[in-house]
Amino acid sequence: MGMDVIDYEIRGAEMQFVEIELDPGEAAIGEAGSLMMMDDGIVMDTVFGDGSAQQGGFFSKLLGAGKRLITGESLFTTVYTNQADGKRRVAFAAPYPGKILPMDLKALGGALICQKDSFLCAARGVSLGIALQRKLSVGFFGGEGFIMQRLDGDGLAFVHAGGTVVRRELAAGQMLRVDTGCVVAYTPSIDFDIEYVGKIKTALFGGEGLFLATLRGPGTVWLQTLPFSRLASRVFAAAPQLGGRREEGSLLGGFAAGGLAGGLLGGDDE
Repeated sequence: MGMDVIDYEIRGAEMQFVEIELDPGEAAIGEAGSLMMMDDGIVMDTVFGDGSAQQGGFFSKLLGAGKRLITGESLFTTVYTNQADGKRRVAFAAPYPGKILPMDLKALGGALICQKDSFLCAARGVSLGIALQRKLSVGFFGGEGFIMQRLDGDGLAFVHAGGTVVRRELAAGQMLRVDTGCVVAYTPSIDFDIEYVGKIKTALFGGEGLFLATLRGPGTVWLQTLPFSRLASRVFAAAPQLGGRREEGSLLGGFAAGGLAGGLLGGDDE
């Protein structure tokens, strides 16, 4: 199936959304729950898999859906088709603070490997598949496990990353060591492996874990400053762990305020 050529505009700073302009008959595919708004004349259709194989038979649809299920995504994808006479727009919003990256798959050699849950939307015709890590070390300690998402085609796809995004071009043999959660995406020519930090003291008390990802060129890599797992762990660590609800201020401050309030309301019990 041919790729739809779409125009787009990314809006916002910390919480971005991408607005896609569709000509009559063109369509975009979106991840479940990513829709922000759409013009009148755009029709939604939920399909098995990624929408790229919807013209095929039942088994091709089932295969596409199975690939998405393995990567932790929904079995279904929503296709947004412009059935109006003129241009119409549909917008997709990022799920948490970060950046939306437009990926021109044709310019990247037709394929891109990215972390799970990073795909946001794409032009109709882009295929969403799986990339199995062949190395046991990467599968067990790579942060993303054995399975990552693979985008194939020659159209535009949009990937979301947390915080600020850095793009690095690696020459042949050039290596970059990265925290495993900070890897957003890379071209298939990159050799992705895992390296032990080497020192127990550093692993236990350095706060960076036991392993780092090693990315060896040639190819392109995209890195994020705020992995969602890191954001979630900070939120969880700051949440009240006891049954009560704690407002602003320290624990000692809460005890002091409680004691003061009790003294004022309880009066003198002597």
